[in-house]
Amino acid sequence: MSDITPETPAVPLHVDPDAVSRPVSRPASGAPRPVVGAAVMDEEAAPTVLLAARRSAPEVLAGLWEFPGGKVELGEDPRAALVREVREELGVHIRLDREVTADHPEGWLLGNGARMRVFTAVIIEGDPQPLEDHDLLEWRALDRAALQELDWIPADRPIVDALVELVRPEG
Repeated sequence: MSDITPETPAVPLHVDPDAVSRPVSRPASGAPRPVVGAAVMDEEAAPTVLLAARRSAPEVLAGLWEFPGGKVELGEDPRAALVREVREELGVHIRLDREVTADHPEGWLLGNGARMRVFTAVIIEGDPQPLEDHDLLEWRALDRAALQELDWIPADRPIVDALVELVRPEG
């Protein structure tokens, strides 16, 4: 599998082909831009922990936990946007794997009306640091109970459950 970078957007061979063919959303005037999030884990094959990020801004979200990521720029490939956002927020380079699919083709509904697509990922370079919009990072056991102990942004809670079901169906 080749690394995905903003300069050379690529799709890993084992990504759902239906997800790859989805066009980048073009929000209507005034609609929020699409968002992408990374479920950063210790490994792809048999992950045991997930990296959670605690928000420091904006004030309304400060202290809540989330998947690192951010907004997709107009015309930007969602996977390239996610690699860029994680590099800016955590200072690491990631490799994307599977999508944590939502019931809606454009992703999970967020509190502000935006849709977020979430992809599993592993760090391939760097040591994660809370550089932008976060004040704390924590590796948590990849099981439902341990993860749901964190005070997640409400819209992220069902994504956490879907992630656990995707990567650890027994857990």
